[in-house]
Amino acid sequence: MTEQPTAPRAVPTSADVARRAGVSRATVSYALNDTAGGRVSEQTRERVRAAAADLGYVPHAAARSLRAGHTGIVLLTIPEIVFGPLFARFLHEMRTGLRAHGYTTVIHGTSGGEAPASAWAELRPTAVVSSPSSGLTPEGVDLLRRSGTRTVLTIGDAPVAGAHTLTLDQAGIGACAAGHLMAAGHRRIGAIVPTDRTLDRFSLPRLDGVRAAFAGHGGSRVERLDLDYTEESAARLAGHWRESGLTGLFTYNDEFALLLLSAFQDAGIRVPGDAALVGADDLMLARLTRPRLTTVRQELTDGGTLAGLIDRLIRHPDTPVESHDLGSARIVARDSA
Repeated sequence: MTEQPTAPRAVPTSADVARRAGVSRATVSYALNDTAGGRVSEQTRERVRAAAADLGYVPHAAARSLRAGHTGIVLLTIPEIVFGPLFARFLHEMRTGLRAHGYTTVIHGTSGGEAPASAWAELRPTAVVSSPSSGLTPEGVDLLRRSGTRTVLTIGDAPVAGAHTLTLDQAGIGACAAGHLMAAGHRRIGAIVPTDRTLDRFSLPRLDGVRAAFAGHGGSRVERLDLDYTEESAARLAGHWRESGLTGLFTYNDEFALLLLSAFQDAGIRVPGDAALVGADDLMLARLTRPRLTTVRQELTDGGTLAGLIDRLIRHPDTPVESHDLGSARIVARDSA
């Protein structure tokens, strides 16, 4: 005997909630969407919410979108690169702030290449915040705007026509590290550039910042050192350190700094006596290792402030394209430099 499919359960409606709570459907809408100001008493609001919870009723997003004139979706495109805890906290603050403004955050993974703007547009996002690796183009921005997206923002130093830019000063990180090494008397330093080309958008501006800080100082030298993120590559660099004539090293970030610190210790190279190391990102491990790692910390804008900016740009979609600084860099001096 063929088993008959089970009929789907009836989906509760706002009319069901209204009957359960003994109120009108309009009152249900007011109570669940926190509208109508004082026209709905707190007692009635709680009775409606209790009825909705009992029935398993959730307001329909599409209906809410029709009332608001937009979906309320803020689409965040996140790259495959794993960000550190500082950026993770910033992202959490931004999502919390957007929720407080009534928006729903949707995260869309991206691996680079051609921007999937058409796929994003199918979701009808009210706003898009695009990561550096998304490959968003001016044509993609135009497609999103024509499909109803009210504002598009990109994170990165390279502006995209039609989109607001949220800048992270990567060159400033390199300059901050170089300034600390220079102040400590180092004139011949190395700057690590990861061989992973997906990191070029971060590593090359940081290298430029180091070079700019040392430019014009007679007798100074900055040597670019390309490095794999492997123990073997770090050991090779440590093996040639003494003959290189370098005394300081900007390691690109804290992870490479810790990799090199281990290799230097294995090779009998004293840190900071023979090699002064400066990382970036201020990871927790940078504080726990010995010697404690000197690093550059990015002081990011409060994520709630950025959520407020996104809300303003949504409400005023014709705002001229602007550039907004996401933060600044400062040295955290410890024991390695």
